[in-house]
Amino acid sequence: MNTIFDVIIVGGGPAGLSAALILGRCRRNVLVCDAGHHRNAASRALHGYLTRDGIEPAELLRIGREQLRPYPTVHLRADEVTNTRCVENGFEITINDEVVSSRKLLLATGVVDRLPDIDGLKSLYGRSVFHCPYCDGWELRDQPIAIYGREDRGSGLALELTGWSRDLVVCTDGPATFSADDRDQLAELNIAVREERISRLEGSDGQLERIIFVNGDAIPRRGMFFNTGQDQRCDLAAKLGCEFTERGAVRTGEYEMTKVPGLFVAGDASRAVQLVIVAAAEGAEAAFAINKALIKEDLLMK
Repeated sequence: MNTIFDVIIVGGGPAGLSAALILGRCRRNVLVCDAGHHRNAASRALHGYLTRDGIEPAELLRIGREQLRPYPTVHLRADEVTNTRCVENGFEITINDEVVSSRKLLLATGVVDRLPDIDGLKSLYGRSVFHCPYCDGWELRDQPIAIYGREDRGSGLALELTGWSRDLVVCTDGPATFSADDRDQLAELNIAVREERISRLEGSDGQLERIIFVNGDAIPRRGMFFNTGQDQRCDLAAKLGCEFTERGAVRTGEYEMTKVPGLFVAGDASRAVQLVIVAAAEGAEAAFAINKALIKEDLLMK
């Protein structure tokens, strides 16, 4: 491709596809690069998205790509971007040793959750083991739930989950580091804290049934939530000189702009509220700002 695109979007999830739709309708020449690594790929359904509540994540993306077809200036590539750099009047990205240029760049690459290292967890992840109660708490309402985490993230998540169930147990998988106040609050709410090491999770067909500790004890649970942190899915934002928050998100300002001129970051990579509908909205917001900036540049060039 020798074309200099108006915009390159790295990441074809809800944020990236939403931005591509807006920019396509603005008649912008857009390239969307997506390597197919999506945070919610293991989930059976996504929730909280108006008109699409309960849809399979892959189906949402299929519909999103299909709805880009009427816009001939939007191009999709199922390739991974391995490098990027700022150049005069824009950016260059590298795809399979090919260099492609654009005037603006939107990163919608998302994050990767740090899964607890527990035997049996991977086969349950996205089915009955989750990281977000807003996404999956309703399906486990009033059920026996475990919370995994030994630091304040674990106690905080337990308090949050009281909105969905009161049958809660915090499993710290080793000595807890909760403050005295946190312990008192958990005790007042009858939320037990189990500090024994976890041997494994047991269940079938994706459904958690029990947690087995190394001492042989077991507790029946129908679901587990964890908060063990996350990382940026790729290092492109860091390579371009973006700033990051204390929680590791890319620091963005108005309309998802970064401190790097012409660079925008939308979706889970840049926000604490990590819902699919929020990611799609941020993609649209970034596209709005990108198009306005391109219009201004185009008029100044005349």
